Amino acid sequence: MPKKIISGGQTGVDRAALDVCMERKFPSGGWCPKGRLAEDGVINREYPLTETNEAEYSFRTIKNVIDSDGTIIISPENLSGGTQFTYQTAIERQKPVLVIHPTNQINSSLFSEVKAWLRTNKIEILNIAGPRESEWPEGYKTAREIVQEILRLIQ
Repeated sequence: MPKKIISGGQTGVDRAALDVCMERKFPSGGWCPKGRLAEDGVINREYPLTETNEAEYSFRTIKNVIDSDGTIIISPENLSGGTQFTYQTAIERQKPVLVIHPTNQINSSLFSEVKAWLRTNKIEILNIAGPRESEWPEGYKTAREIVQEILRLIQ
């Protein structure tokens, strides 16, 4: 089961994952672009992120996929942009990836699936990714609920 959650620090899903971890004092971290860039400006230093040597988002995505044992993507319906790139990177690197489409009711069967996936794939470092806030305004709130439940499963 996960001992650490990593994310890229972007607004939306990434930031929700880090916020929940910090609130619950669960180990977190990850890679962010050089200059700590995000769509809302510079990522606050309170987030335990390490800068890559490149300002492009794709470099931090690749490093987070590589440094994790698997990735959970939280995204509505079809993947696009950076979220699709995260999925493709995980597949190319032969890393386990689970896509959660929270368009349906978030219920116990979803979390049973998540728990089984975490165990089956022996996930110790979990990367959580998904759309930025401008691409999915409800993403932060939805991801918070999901990450809180994931932490309940593993703590």
